[in-house]
Amino acid sequence: MKIAVIGAGIIGVTTAYELACDGHDVTVLERRSAAAEETSFANAGLVAPGYVTPWAAPGMPGKVFQHLLSRHAPIKVGLPLSTGELTWMWKWYQSCKLDTYLANRARLQRLAFYSRDRLHHITAELKLDYERSDGYVVLLRRERDSQGVQPGLQVLREAGVTFKEVSPEETRKIEPALNPDISFFGAIHLPDDEVGNCRQFALLLKSETQRLGVKFQFNTQVTQMRATQGISLTLSNDTTPQAYDAAVVCAGVDSASLLAPLGLKIPLAAVHGYSVSATIREPLNAPRSAVMDERYKVAISRMGNRVRVAGSAEIGGSPEHKRANSLQTLYKVLHDWFPGAANLANGAQEWKGARPMLPDGPPVLGSSGVSGVWLNLGHGSSGWALSCGSARIVADQIRGKAPGVNVDGLGIERLRT
Repeated sequence: MKIAVIGAGIIGVTTAYELACDGHDVTVLERRSAAAEETSFANAGLVAPGYVTPWAAPGMPGKVFQHLLSRHAPIKVGLPLSTGELTWMWKWYQSCKLDTYLANRARLQRLAFYSRDRLHHITAELKLDYERSDGYVVLLRRERDSQGVQPGLQVLREAGVTFKEVSPEETRKIEPALNPDISFFGAIHLPDDEVGNCRQFALLLKSETQRLGVKFQFNTQVTQMRATQGISLTLSNDTTPQAYDAAVVCAGVDSASLLAPLGLKIPLAAVHGYSVSATIREPLNAPRSAVMDERYKVAISRMGNRVRVAGSAEIGGSPEHKRANSLQTLYKVLHDWFPGAANLANGAQEWKGARPMLPDGPPVLGSSGVSGVWLNLGHGSSGWALSCGSARIVADQIRGKAPGVNVDGLGIERLRT
């Protein structure tokens, strides 16, 4: 089939690759001038399936309320809030029920483990060499933090995830560069998890898809989609509509407005995250892989010769405005754990990215219910961790094959209940 993939972030690139592997004639349409320029550009890079859980969880509304006035809060609400964002927050609140949370957590983790397997398969098969390292450490500042993660650890046990609760002394053996002057309660070590450069992977995979015949049209925005006798796409730089047999929508937050004229109401919201990236000043003072500060929900990752600090979840406000307190939290956590690791004097890359999130957590994959229109969107902050599996699932469904993992609850029907 002749298929258009709308969006060239990590979701769109992996989708294009899987479709090309199945023999389809694929064109990727991207409004930016290169692949992975938005949400995929500077994320934390974590691939930790056991920690992929819905933001909509019991007790979360209370935590958000408590954090409203906190300077270093991991969750922030900005003003103004649009009508769509207020509606999204109400749906999110309704999804925080225990039974809903448990169902969505199981769906996300099935997808995350499947996706990690697919990531490893693609990396090995194509011999992709990108910045990555093994291991993940969750740092616990206080005993209270340790108590707070215990329910999550039970989930890891049930999922068969390898982990170990370690003392500060054991933690320093895993990450020797941890600040010797900081005292902390302990950590959780997950040796099978990893960190990788999402954008670098996306660019390498893009080159592989081009070798398979995939065409990329950059600086091209899809302004209208019609689904009559195939798919007709109107593009920003071409007055003549382009015809395709099918289209896969991977356009992040903008997917909602593109799909609305087709009668598809997708409750997507941009939950923004921040990161700071800087070159490493002294390799011995930098993390070996990735650590997460459980209290502040901030990840510190090794990206080749750079260190990246990422965190925050912010809804509302201006997409262009970088909140000073959010950035200060990242610098604070970096200084607490790895002082002197990054060369900040020569300038650091400060980034804010919109993560397209659905109220209840999991993405929506597969048929939209409109003939020829397929969906691969709403991955939130876990797009990198879920991308390879999501792409393979959608490609399998397009060719009429049963996916290699249970996809119950990942279809659009979930949003209609």
